[in-house]
Amino acid sequence: MTPATPAPPAAPRIAIVGSGFAGIGMAIRLLRMGITSFTIYEAAGEIGGTWRDNTYPGAACDVPSHLYSFSFEPNPAWSREFSGQAEILAYLKHCARKYGVERHVRCNASVVSARFDAARQVWQAEIDANGTREPVEADVVIAASGPLSRPAMPQIAGLERFEGKLFHSARWDHAYPLEGKRVAVIGTGASAIQFVPQIQPRVAQLDLFQRTAPWIMPKPDKPVEPRARWLFRHLPFAQRLVRSAIYWQLEARAIAFVVNPKLMKLPMKFCLSYLARRVKNPALRAKLTPNYRLGCKRVLLSSDYYPAVSQPNVDVVTAGIREIVADGIVTDDGVLRRADAIICGTGFQVNDVGAPFNVTGLDGADLGAMWLRDGPQAYLGVSIANFPNFFMIVGPNTGLGHNSMIYMIESQVQYIAECLRALRRRNARTMNLRPDVQRDFNARLQKTMQHSVWVSGCHSWYQTKSGKVTALWPGFTFSFRKRTRRVRPRDYRFAR
Repeated sequence: MTPATPAPPAAPRIAIVGSGFAGIGMAIRLLRMGITSFTIYEAAGEIGGTWRDNTYPGAACDVPSHLYSFSFEPNPAWSREFSGQAEILAYLKHCARKYGVERHVRCNASVVSARFDAARQVWQAEIDANGTREPVEADVVIAASGPLSRPAMPQIAGLERFEGKLFHSARWDHAYPLEGKRVAVIGTGASAIQFVPQIQPRVAQLDLFQRTAPWIMPKPDKPVEPRARWLFRHLPFAQRLVRSAIYWQLEARAIAFVVNPKLMKLPMKFCLSYLARRVKNPALRAKLTPNYRLGCKRVLLSSDYYPAVSQPNVDVVTAGIREIVADGIVTDDGVLRRADAIICGTGFQVNDVGAPFNVTGLDGADLGAMWLRDGPQAYLGVSIANFPNFFMIVGPNTGLGHNSMIYMIESQVQYIAECLRALRRRNARTMNLRPDVQRDFNARLQKTMQHSVWVSGCHSWYQTKSGKVTALWPGFTFSFRKRTRRVRPRDYRFAR
């Protein structure tokens, strides 16, 4: 008697957490694979991730528009070389609508926790839907909320005592009128570099509290001419050529970031020359001159920041902040600077924080506790040992200092798709990364990191408090894509 052929496994139930580029890109890939048994859980009221949340004045991308988009969905209608927040959000919504993702999105549903049930080999998640907790079961969990989703408020004594208006740049209060106000801005990073020039003409006084001067290059932004948009629309190959040219131009910079940081000397001279041309006041120029190697912290692009901070109603404050009081900020030199509003351009919680939600794997393994103890760690930023069928997009050590994150997202989406195919081919319920594979991968990664510019003497959000770089990929993006093109089955243990 011929034995019966085993039935093919049912399509896995997949929970995707987050609806930014990572979540939407993963969903589109699943639909293209014929998988419809998934739900995107979004804590906010609409999709968009980073580009939904960051609506501060001047919010824009610092990667050229033609590269900051999905490779399979070029946009011939970009209005500028570097797109603004509203245009990028509209593009992401267009992609979700065009590829049928919208019906798979559940908004106002925050994933609170996910626990792996080893007996049943499934994930038991808990969702907070408009204040009501409810259980959700999934075969696969994909965390796609990214590292720039949790605003970091500064840990300054007396912050809660301030009686004026206080908000983070990623939670901008557009209802609060800044006109004629005394405004204090804490932080001079990527967000402040964009919103300070926008609010400077509106406020009576702007005190800009700077801990470390950033390296700034002029931003070559300009409108995309109608003729170019016509060409891209009617000859898509032309836009692909432009995208490719931008990619390789940016990719070449990895040589200075990772291979030989000494090559940063020439662009450093260019930046200092740019600073000297735009800031004539020698005292202010001294405050704005960085004291570390270019690239050690995020390199910023702006053509209007230096002119803005040179205006009479702006004071760049380099003294440390001692405390915040009811009506302002007291610096270490004892000076009280009164403020009607404090805007915190202090970035996001990336390192020295737990997982984006409570994640419990095999034998009670607590992802958040592990990351707090040793710093965020994964394999290819995707898989983590002892967390079967749990995948991440834009996980540890996949950020970039030189190129487009959309390229990295698409690489990780490809890898997760291959993982799902591997499960199906083996008729397996779960795949669990081998601990030795994760350990060896991260040991090699951190060894490579020691040659990079990110460990050249400064401290940045790329690092944990101990100095370990856990946010960035120490190499070329094309090498990462090669590593994520296929899954090596021997890296995992499969269970039926």
